[in-house]
Amino acid sequence: MSGLLALLDDVAALAKVAAAQVDDVAGQAAKVGAKVAGAVVDDAAKAGAKAAGVVIDDAAVTPKYVHGLPAARELPIVWKIARASIFNKLVILLPAALLLKAFAPWALPPLLMLGGAYLCFEGAEKVFHLFVPHDDHGPEPETLDAAHLEKSRVAGAIKTDFILSAEIMTISLAAIDAENVFLEGVVLAVVAVGITALVYGSVALLVKADDVGLKISQVGRLEATRAFGRAIVRYMPAFMTLISTVGTAAMLWVGGSIIVHGLGDLGYPQIYDWIHHLAEGASANGLVQWMITAGLDGILGLAIGFGLIPVVKFIIAPIAGLFNGRKAA
Repeated sequence: MSGLLALLDDVAALAKVAAAQVDDVAGQAAKVGAKVAGAVVDDAAKAGAKAAGVVIDDAAVTPKYVHGLPAARELPIVWKIARASIFNKLVILLPAALLLKAFAPWALPPLLMLGGAYLCFEGAEKVFHLFVPHDDHGPEPETLDAAHLEKSRVAGAIKTDFILSAEIMTISLAAIDAENVFLEGVVLAVVAVGITALVYGSVALLVKADDVGLKISQVGRLEATRAFGRAIVRYMPAFMTLISTVGTAAMLWVGGSIIVHGLGDLGYPQIYDWIHHLAEGASANGLVQWMITAGLDGILGLAIGFGLIPVVKFIIAPIAGLFNGRKAA
């Protein structure tokens, strides 16, 4: 009997040790999980902030694709574009970005600079067209039925979104400081889903805001409520113009910043050093320094974009027209 009791006592002791080990493992796993989650969220936030200019522009550009179409089709069209966007980011661009960073990291700075140059060109072109209006040679709503117009608009939106998504993923990847490729993939996936939800959630709100305002103005019980609805309808066009303006400024700032940092990574830090020395010498306030840096990056981005306009118009566009089997407009 004493031997049996001793055996049971040993089993109980072993059980306690095992339980302590399990508890320790669980505690360590929880700590690691919390650390990983924190790193993912932190890196995702940094990456999203880096891509802010592209995100704002994406949200500002997309609503034009539902202009002239039936109101009942606005949200389904936004959903079609959003679904294609998340597919492009997760299935095509995310693996491509990770493979690029793993096997050809030297290519990231030039690719980032190429994306930055595209942002500069897009922003400068919008500024240029403010002073030199141009005709849109695309199909007008009157020339196509609603179904064909919707198909054409969705295809154009998806193409534009793919370019912007590629920039977002490349910029985000460069901003990620993860320990391994798995965490990089998780962070990129979080950025992809989060930015897509942010952009197209905002777009959905923007394209339906006037309808919501009209409804409020009609059914509101209080005069103040009805007035608020009328204000939404009245000021929504001005708000969209403001978003577009902010998006253009952000594109120029981000594009110029990417090129300045890329030149530094390639061994030419003179412009970067000059801008930051100027900002630091102008003020000790961090916000003022950031505003000066962003402003100078934006001016540089505008200059680069203006320089690229004739290159695109007279060289790249005609070559692209040859491959498309038609004369460039």
